[in-house]
Amino acid sequence: MKQTLKPILIGTALIAAIAMGCKPSDSSQGPDTGRESGTILINGAGATFPYPLYSKWFNEYIKVDPSVRFNYQSIGSGGGQNQIIAQTVGFGASDAPMSDESLAKARGNLLHIPTVAGAVVVSYNLEKDIKLKLNGSTVADIFLGKIKKWNDQRIAELNPDVELPDEDILVVHRSDGSGTSYIFTSYLSGVSSDWKQKVGAGKSVRWPTGLGGKGNEGVAGQIKQSPGAIGYVELIYAMHNDLAFADIKNAAGNFISPSAESVTAAMSGADIPDDFRFSIINTAGENAYPISGATWLLVYENQPDPRKGRHIVQFLKWALTDGQDIAPDLDYAPLSTNLRQRVLEKIDQIKY
Repeated sequence: MKQTLKPILIGTALIAAIAMGCKPSDSSQGPDTGRESGTILINGAGATFPYPLYSKWFNEYIKVDPSVRFNYQSIGSGGGQNQIIAQTVGFGASDAPMSDESLAKARGNLLHIPTVAGAVVVSYNLEKDIKLKLNGSTVADIFLGKIKKWNDQRIAELNPDVELPDEDILVVHRSDGSGTSYIFTSYLSGVSSDWKQKVGAGKSVRWPTGLGGKGNEGVAGQIKQSPGAIGYVELIYAMHNDLAFADIKNAAGNFISPSAESVTAAMSGADIPDDFRFSIINTAGENAYPISGATWLLVYENQPDPRKGRHIVQFLKWALTDGQDIAPDLDYAPLSTNLRQRVLEKIDQIKY
């Protein structure tokens, strides 16, 4: 077991290093601790889904405001929601919108600030350079443990020109409370009545089969080191671990490859309410990638620390303007111009 953990930890450092433009050893130390004289330290915690982008943002923002440092712990969306409710951090981060029940536990009015959107990809480890096409019901049955072999007839029918191996499928899923899991299981619940009845959607579910990995980096590491494995991760974790991922059949009947462009197409079909708790899973659109999701920063409307609150607001405004230009380079989809304006108006409501 000790030998299997090392590649996962290395993968985390490498992804952070790629995002921050520094050496892996630098990223493993985390953001600046704020021990310089006059430096303001703002702690945040939550989703691993946007962690590569947030790391890049925090690193770039030092050039904008050298007086502030962000210490972000990518512990999963569930942890981010819990910590912002308890006010142990200045902001939380989640890929799943908070429920009414969770919001009622908060110590004040919590705002959902959408930042970007991204793709959850179905990634796999097969010896040959195989590009698969999968539909929702087949993916659901793989993760239900009903489809056990890679050369199963249902996979073969979707990939008639691919020579599939007679190999067992190893399912890998998240072991922690996860917004990525929320996006993925919400998609499966929408395309498979069997999945909806037996498992359902949530940040944490009772998985019918497979191995667990902590964070997107943990799942990516398990897939990479396990021949025959299949799992789900945010796109950049697959890209920077050289993992293959499938094209997925969307609501219009087209097989779509995950990308910033196909996630943008998914967002264009979304109905977005004023509280910004919305879904872009399996939206209409010829080119929409079906397993797409937004990610949010969670902040209190009334900031408990005026000094930190002012810097949080300034950072949010930067992230929704200049920061959006960075997103496509890391395979995230920026928010539309109209949505950005709506979010900026919401940020103006924050009091400090």
